[in-house]
Amino acid sequence: MDGRRRNPYQLTDESPVYVISVAAQLSGLHPQTLRQYDRLGLVSPDRTAGRGRRYSARDIELLRTVQQLSQDEGINLAGIKRIIELENQVAALQQRVAELSAAVDGAAVAMQQREAQVHASYRRDLVPYQDVQQTGALVVWRPKPKRPAGE
Repeated sequence: MDGRRRNPYQLTDESPVYVISVAAQLSGLHPQTLRQYDRLGLVSPDRTAGRGRRYSARDIELLRTVQQLSQDEGINLAGIKRIIELENQVAALQQRVAELSAAVDGAAVAMQQREAQVHASYRRDLVPYQDVQQTGALVVWRPKPKRPAGE
């Protein structure tokens, strides 16, 4: 979640609201097929206190995907389970990359702010050093004669 409090009565794609008969109708599958997919771990709906299955809109979409991979692509259920696991891993890794990118961006901004603070703290009464080019000229220093005290 993004840190904000969510209304507990607000429905999302993850809200478990559909009983197995409705989920079967929405997905175009037989309820027994949904039970088998649950046993195999392909689609794991939430459970009520009485152990009844409750499917979310995301579960319904996943059921349709499983059916499409099985029927149209000819992939067996073990292969489908592996595909789902890998897709979940990819999604988790993409989320982690986004989090790390945000952290790096935040650190870069903080570093730029700190750098600006350091530059702002420089003393302005100092003269910047400029390297003088060396020449072959010789300069002889001759001190002025000292004046007697009292003049």
